[in-house]
Amino acid sequence: MILKPAESWYEATAGRGPAAPPLEGDVEADLCVVGAGLSGCSTALHLARRGYKVVLLEADRVGYGASGRSGGQIIPGYACGMAKLAAQLGHDDAKRLWDISIEGVDLARDLVEEHRIDCDLVWGHMHVGIKPRQRAELLEWQREQEDDFGYGKLRFLERDEVRQWVASERYLAGLLDTGAGHVHPLRFTLGIGRAAVGAGVRLHEHSRVTGIEHGASVTVRTGRGSVRAPFVALCANVGHEELSVRLARRNIGVASYVVATRPLGAERAAALLRERIAVADLNWIIDYFRISSDHRMLFGGRVSYSGVDPLGTARATRQRMLKVFPQLADVEIEYAWGGMIDISMSRAPDFGRLAPNVYYLQGYSGHGMLLAPMAGKVLAEAIAGHAERFDVFARLKHQDFPGGKLFRRPTLVAAMTWFRLRDLMP
Repeated sequence: MILKPAESWYEATAGRGPAAPPLEGDVEADLCVVGAGLSGCSTALHLARRGYKVVLLEADRVGYGASGRSGGQIIPGYACGMAKLAAQLGHDDAKRLWDISIEGVDLARDLVEEHRIDCDLVWGHMHVGIKPRQRAELLEWQREQEDDFGYGKLRFLERDEVRQWVASERYLAGLLDTGAGHVHPLRFTLGIGRAAVGAGVRLHEHSRVTGIEHGASVTVRTGRGSVRAPFVALCANVGHEELSVRLARRNIGVASYVVATRPLGAERAAALLRERIAVADLNWIIDYFRISSDHRMLFGGRVSYSGVDPLGTARATRQRMLKVFPQLADVEIEYAWGGMIDISMSRAPDFGRLAPNVYYLQGYSGHGMLLAPMAGKVLAEAIAGHAERFDVFARLKHQDFPGGKLFRRPTLVAAMTWFRLRDLMP
């Protein structure tokens, strides 16, 4: 069973205000945005800044989904890897997408500074390798990002130097990225949402979309009202499955889990992770972790492709944590939570149009903390008539998950068994 976000450390420390009122009655706007996560809040903010009248609809509360439950890591690049993008688009357009991801780092910094978002933004991230083949992968990542895309913020570390940063015997190599970082993801999302409202966006929470009527003007219906607008932006990610059969076939929700220990104290926490860097390994079922502002270990990475939690979030994730940090055996878990992240078959982002005036963003595949706010900016450009950057993403080809509505999840579970076994291979 997936725990409710009220049980997360993020919710406990977010400082939410009162809920925005549900949509009541029929309204008109220049744009209706569906989904108030990072994608939707950013899209709404950037178009409101351009003078658009924007209505933002959220089925629950701002940041309720993946945006407010994730590991909070801001990492340049894409989950599918740059080679896959270059194979489809060619080097020049792959480089454009790389540059967009780097701009996403700058956008995160700018949003935090401009809107004074208290989200504990910390710079520094390390990918770590457990096996010799993963050490080789890290070296190839460094070569690719430096030589092919001109990225100059990486430093390769061998085992002994990794241990100076991460107090674990588990890793034999690391790739430190000083241009990456991490945030309190829910505070970050709420801050962008508040900025959107401050720019004039009309926000309605507890306003689940029940249907969309396409046309020259699009009508978006909720249980108690509707929005009529010439443009619609679908930014609900996993929630798209309820709104579009086409998008549901290309997107699937995967359950991911995070735990937070009791506070460790500043000295003990600093001894685990130098300079509070965030860390992620290279396994298919990854471990990722970082230290919170109140000196807790935040540790995540268990995933459930079946969408259920049969083992128990706290117990199973704690066991993974102790493989990395056995010195935390005396430390209790105080918060444990989970949620759905959306993935595409290729792990490449899936952005496009259902109709000339109905746009969508989905398929971040675990890289949404950086990419989703930037995607909102790029989508805002497209709706405002400058679609060059959006259309590079839209050119990416995407396949449906096999198995149809009934069998695509069991098919995915079976396929993932191979990748779980591969994590065990030398």
